[in-house]
Amino acid sequence: MTDWRDALNDDPTSWLLEPDNPSVRYFTLRDLLDRPEDDTEVTAAKAAIMTSPPASDILAAQRPDGSWQAEERAYNPMYKSTVWQVVFLDELAADGEDGRVRRGVERVFATMQAEDGSFPALGRAYHGTLLCMEGNVLRALLGLGYSKDPRTQRAMAFLLRTVEEKGFTCRYNGDKPCAWGAIKVLRALAKVPPAERAPEVEKAIAQGANLLLSGDLATGDYPSKKGEVSKHWFKFSFPRGYNSDILEALVILARLGYVGDERLRPAVDFLLSKQGKDGRWKSAHVLTGRLLVDLDKRGGPSKWITLNALRVLKQTVGD
Repeated sequence: MTDWRDALNDDPTSWLLEPDNPSVRYFTLRDLLDRPEDDTEVTAAKAAIMTSPPASDILAAQRPDGSWQAEERAYNPMYKSTVWQVVFLDELAADGEDGRVRRGVERVFATMQAEDGSFPALGRAYHGTLLCMEGNVLRALLGLGYSKDPRTQRAMAFLLRTVEEKGFTCRYNGDKPCAWGAIKVLRALAKVPPAERAPEVEKAIAQGANLLLSGDLATGDYPSKKGEVSKHWFKFSFPRGYNSDILEALVILARLGYVGDERLRPAVDFLLSKQGKDGRWKSAHVLTGRLLVDLDKRGGPSKWITLNALRVLKQTVGD
C-alpha cells in the first residue's frame, strides 16, 4: 500500500509541531500522528492553547459581561461580535470549561437564540435562517462541550428540522441548494460521535454529502443564483466565516468517511497541485485583517492550510 506521505514533496510535520502555534501542534499530534488525548505532549499542547496567541488575545479582549463589543447585534459587527469569537475559539480547540469561554457562550445563548432553537442572523427577534451561520454556531457549541445542554439540543433539532423540510436551500443563493451551507452543517453534525448519531443526524449527513458529491468539487459546479462559481471556492483560507472552499469541503467529507468516492479525485488532484516544493500550502488569507484577532499569519506558507491538506491526504491517499 502507498503511504500518504509519498504524495508530499517534502514532509512538513516537524514544522507543524513547532510550539508557536499550539492549536496546530495539538491537531497534528492527534490527527496526523494518532496520539491519544491523554498523551503527555497532546495534553501539554492543549493546555498551551489557552495561554498563547491567538486564543489568549481573543480572551484578553473580552468584556466583563462576556461580550466582545459594546454594541453588537448577533453576527454584527461581522467577525468581531461575541458569537464569532466563540466560533473561532472552537476552531482553535479552546477549553470549553474555561470560565471566560463559558461566559461568551452564555452571552450567545442569552442574546441570540430564538424560541425555536435557531440563532437568527440579526438576533432572536429575526426569523431568517442561514444554514451556514446556524452550522457554525452549533459546531462551536458541540465542540466546546455543550452537547447535553437543552439549548444546544434545541439548536440541533431546529437544524435537522430545517434540513428535513427545506434541504440546503438559501435565499441568498436564489433559493437553490447551497454548498457552503451544507459544509457548515456537516462540520457541526460531524461533532456528534458516530455511536450517538440519531437516524435524523445520519440522514442529514447523507443529504449534505450527496449534495457535495453531486457536483465536481474541483470546479464548484453547484447551483448558484447567478450561475457563477464564487472566487472564494478556489482560495484556501483559515478561518472560514460563512463562505467555504474546496479544502474545507474535502476535510469534512474525508472525516465523515467518504474517502473512497472517486468523485473526490479531481478535488484531491487540485489540492495536490497547490502544494509547494517544501510540502507546505499557502493561504489566500481571506479574513486576515478583518477579524478582532487574526488566527493565521499573512504571507508565506500557512500551518493551518497545510494541516488541513494533510488531514485530507491521510484519509484519501494510500492506506
